[in-house]
Amino acid sequence: MSCEGKAYSLGAGTVINAIATWKGAAFGIDLKTFAHVELSRNDDHIRGSIDGMPDGDTALIEKCVRHVLDHFGLKMGGAVMTSSEVPLARGLKSSSAAANATVLATLDAIGEEMDPLEAVRLGVRAAKDAGVTITGAFDDACASFFGGFVVTDNRETELLKREEREADVLIFAPDRKAFSSGTNVARSRLLAPWVDIAYELALRGEYEKAMSLNGFLYCSALGFDTEPMMRALEAGIKGVTLSGTGPSYVALVDERSSGILRDAWQECGISGTVICTKINNKGAGKL
Repeated sequence: MSCEGKAYSLGAGTVINAIATWKGAAFGIDLKTFAHVELSRNDDHIRGSIDGMPDGDTALIEKCVRHVLDHFGLKMGGAVMTSSEVPLARGLKSSSAAANATVLATLDAIGEEMDPLEAVRLGVRAAKDAGVTITGAFDDACASFFGGFVVTDNRETELLKREEREADVLIFAPDRKAFSSGTNVARSRLLAPWVDIAYELALRGEYEKAMSLNGFLYCSALGFDTEPMMRALEAGIKGVTLSGTGPSYVALVDERSSGILRDAWQECGISGTVICTKINNKGAGKL
């Protein structure tokens, strides 16, 4: 017996980085990661591959497939392949997107369903096992899976709030990469009292204020330049932040401010790429 499944999930931007307090918030963006899973009962190994990255670390997607199969008591093996519109190691939740897409593609392949939150939690467990996350990134995983804005308690893996909003998103992705596993957690945890203030703003739906406060706090702790954020504020933008543990910055923009900020970021003296996208409120799905 052989079977295959396909699915996708979203990249995401940060509102509150959960490293300091285990409480976070994020929003889904319209950049997708795709997964294709092929399984057979005549195989007992999972082999992963990442399009365009022949030497990429495939432990996460392989563990996602295995966790789903174990959940349903299935002894199968096969291959999982991912491709992505989300830049890797740029703070845009590429790991969460890959995990969610792989879990959904595996469910599609075996013809099974899971409660959406349980599917997210399964991917989070796989991410922890693979060592690609510090807090489990439940906030990022929920934003990637459900779309819209989410506010979470990562320690308890609870989704506290989800809200849909329409906005364009501008991303500045510097050329340097920054893997979450290399983040200075001790310095980040010193921010907790002030990150709590930003988190309360997010719970009240004041996402722009929350993300901007979050950005200045984490830039100072992790050694990232605040100039891209200041350029955004000068353009009249209310919501801009360092996304994840960097190095990307994300801003909520409108038609007027988008062009101004694009030019400002391209002229700020940091080598990188500006990406135009929007909030995705629809979330992940099978193909």
